[in-house]
Amino acid sequence: MTRQSPSRTLAQADLEQVEHIIYKSADDIAVSISRSFERMEERIEAMESRLYARLADIEDLMAEKRVEQADRNGSPSLA
Repeated sequence: MTRQSPSRTLAQADLEQVEHIIYKSADDIAVSISRSFERMEERIEAMESRLYARLADIEDLMAEKRVEQADRNGSPSLA
């Protein structure tokens, strides 16, 4: 005994609705990914800014220490 499957043909309107849903979801996903990359880029830029600020602070501190050391030794500073 064999079973017959129900008709599985889709009307053109059904296909267009499915296509519309797929394209709409793809756009939403693309926008979501794009926004995620934008947020990640903003965070990276903020981290770079903090890193460069800290490096500048360290360079300033090292220059101060060189001056202090030179003053203690009585030699001209290199800062």
